[in-house]
Amino acid sequence: MHVAIAGAGGRVGLELARQLTAAGHTATGIHRNPDHTDAIAAAGATPAHGDLIADDAQTLAAHLDRADAVVFAAGAHGTGTEQTSLIDGDGLLKTIDAARIADVTRIAVLSAFPESVRSGELGPTYEHYLRVKKAAEHALTESDRDWLILRPGHMTDDPAHGTIAAGAALPDEADVSRADVIAFLVSALQHPKLGRAIVELTDGDTSITAAVEATVARSAPRTQR
Repeated sequence: MHVAIAGAGGRVGLELARQLTAAGHTATGIHRNPDHTDAIAAAGATPAHGDLIADDAQTLAAHLDRADAVVFAAGAHGTGTEQTSLIDGDGLLKTIDAARIADVTRIAVLSAFPESVRSGELGPTYEHYLRVKKAAEHALTESDRDWLILRPGHMTDDPAHGTIAAGAALPDEADVSRADVIAFLVSALQHPKLGRAIVELTDGDTSITAAVEATVARSAPRTQR
């Protein structure tokens, strides 16, 4: 399996590259900051400079050549509402178009736990982030691509436990190991029957394998092509 990672220089992207290559897969690490090149290569991915703000979809599509899936792990990471709109919003829309141009059938997105409706007021900046993410992800669900949207709780640097809680709507946000989130993603991307699904993830007692199987069982059918 070959996976293109948009936002490969972040902690999620680097962990994904490490786990993919450790499992015998290959990855292209798309990144904007040239300072991230060495870290991406050290994680096992092939670095590819791509700018989700400046590049158009046709340019980005060149980095998706021969990819079985593209994972959108990019984000503005608190740099302001304008950057959030450009990266988390428009960046995902460009990635959808790039996947269509490159004929990549599957897009996976690392999103956010929808806590704004469960934990009260979170402030205008984070509420803007959630609105932008929701609009872009809605566009993904309306596209002709197969998609997987992961909504993890607060990701920690804890070692992988090999277990997780996964569901369409978990009752509470909780911490979750970043390594376990990525293990779930890598396993899900390999599953031949995975359709279209949105899944929330927190720490839990279900094995990664069982959690993926349950997600696959309730996923919508794959797009017919």
